Amino acid sequence: MPSRVRAIVGRVHDRWAASRDPMGFARSLGVNLNGRVTFYGINRQMFGSEPWMITLGNDVHITAGVQFVTHDGGTLILRKEHPDLEWTAPIVVGDDVYLGIRTIVLPGVTIGDRCVIGAGSVVARDVPDGTVAAGVPARPIRSTDDYLARLQAKSLRVGHLPAQAKAEAIKKIYGIPTG
Repeated sequence: MPSRVRAIVGRVHDRWAASRDPMGFARSLGVNLNGRVTFYGINRQMFGSEPWMITLGNDVHITAGVQFVTHDGGTLILRKEHPDLEWTAPIVVGDDVYLGIRTIVLPGVTIGDRCVIGAGSVVARDVPDGTVAAGVPARPIRSTDDYLARLQAKSLRVGHLPAQAKAEAIKKIYGIPTG
């Protein structure tokens, strides 16, 4: 089988496997899952070249476009002078963590328990337990408890509803015609 065809078949297989069983797919790549992880979009590339160096806790939510980078690729241009140069380090994500869309987690980072990482963040340093962090680079912006209090104050109170009922309730709240 020509290499192009093999590559296409491989991508189709990955998509099928990832959509059928996202957690099983992540495990098949070597990612360490220590509980239930919900993926809102998963692919082989999100885990980089060392997926076995990534550990994800229980009740972790990983949104589309999240990238885990376990090494510093810049070492490649410096190996002419220093052939043994390498920087690769594990990534650990605790329990009850939400990683927003297009978050990038860099080598050696530990994200604690009960954390929220804002969309588009670059996590270059450890994030302590109970922290909401965002930005480039990601910085703590408030505690998870403060975040909860703010959300409760402005909650639409429909989070418990099934998807269709929730959509209808939100349309009603904002005066959007239902159809």
